[in-house]
Amino acid sequence: MRADRLVATLLVLQARGRVTAAELAEELEVSERTARRDLEGLSMAGVPVYSRRGRGGGWQLIGGARTDLSGLTGTEARALFLLAGPSAAVSPDAKSALRKLVQALPETFREEARAAASAVVIDPATWGRDAPTPPPHFEKLQRAVVEGVQVVIGYTDRSRAETERTVHPLGLVAKGNTWYLVTDTDAGLRTFRLGRIRSVAFTDQPVVRPLGFDLAVTWREVVAQMEERRPQAWATVWLATRDAGALRGQFGRDFEMGRELGDGRVQVRVCAPSMARLAEQLAGWGNHLEVVEPDELRGELARLGAELVATYRAAATC
Repeated sequence: MRADRLVATLLVLQARGRVTAAELAEELEVSERTARRDLEGLSMAGVPVYSRRGRGGGWQLIGGARTDLSGLTGTEARALFLLAGPSAAVSPDAKSALRKLVQALPETFREEARAAASAVVIDPATWGRDAPTPPPHFEKLQRAVVEGVQVVIGYTDRSRAETERTVHPLGLVAKGNTWYLVTDTDAGLRTFRLGRIRSVAFTDQPVVRPLGFDLAVTWREVVAQMEERRPQAWATVWLATRDAGALRGQFGRDFEMGRELGDGRVQVRVCAPSMARLAEQLAGWGNHLEVVEPDELRGELARLGAELVATYRAAATC
């Protein structure tokens, strides 16, 4: 992945002082175009990498032929590790490289780099289907996580009650098209949806991180708890084998491929939080699929169909 290569590129620059795009491409076993794009990406991210044209030219880090990366500012270090640090986006080798790179940073930047490298988790097992888009307060909360500062958030809960809470921000997680803030509070670890956060105010109090806290591990525990509490309605349906991929795309991980029926159709199972929600998701398929079970879902689809007929019968006769 690109994050792996960005870290590897920096380590190569640190070891060699100056390299050409061709040399870097050979070292990392990528195309010269890819190597040049990664070098330019680092430069655009604020890392002090620059190129020199002509004989003896190439790319190098500001600070000399062999640098300990002391040319990086605190902001640049955070930018680098936020770029390469999300735990779900890098391999174990890249994590090892990040640890080595942290040791190459000046002491004053190491804590912020470590915080930035673990500030965000991208969870690939989505509850939704769209790529996550950071909500309005994302940058403030990311800064609070990296800098380790408590914040006061204005929050609207499920019942639409608005409250203010002082929290210790520990990390940000993207799950499908939804962002979550993982925090510590007086009542213990809590997770807040960023879409429900109405305001963010910084305090002058430092974050106190729980002993041994790991964002990725904590998020896996949160997901397990939420899955246990999540109501689920399953259904068995038959549809043309050629349409199974589209249905899988609609339901994501809530889709299970079953057996071939031998007539060009396949049996699959799909799931939703409730029978009503499942009926709404399947209604758009019309007669392109057949619900085999449960009868409750068949009845729910019949109810939806009757409502649609009653609503649009007059328009159909015009």
